Amino acid sequence: MPLALAFDYGLSRIGVASGQTLTQTATPQGALKARDGIPNWSEVESLLNEWAPDLVVVGLPLHADGTDSEMAVRARKFGQRLHGRFGVQVAYVDEFETTQMAREQMQYRGQAGDQDGALDACAACMILERWLGATQ
Repeated sequence: MPLALAFDYGLSRIGVASGQTLTQTATPQGALKARDGIPNWSEVESLLNEWAPDLVVVGLPLHADGTDSEMAVRARKFGQRLHGRFGVQVAYVDEFETTQMAREQMQYRGQAGDQDGALDACAACMILERWLGATQ
């Protein structure tokens, strides 16, 4: 059963989620700290070694007309670096409103605020589930 990791790219944190295609569900795995969008690559490598994903999904914050925003350009570059450094297959998905939906879901569950990147990880789940839903 193919395994995937998803990344919600950000300048100070990058949310991470894992999931698989059989159940089309995702689980939050926390967030990586980043400096101006650059993670500690050894932490990324550790994640990839631990999970050994068949695919990595990176969320793209596109404009409403589907064109790349400045952050989408940076997220694509992050995905290209993942592929170049680690040889993983990378897919991209529009992450429109995933952070807002994640915030609402956390509030519904009684999880206030963004403790230790929980919001970013929840958004990464939504990105992965969106990709999983689109591939079926």
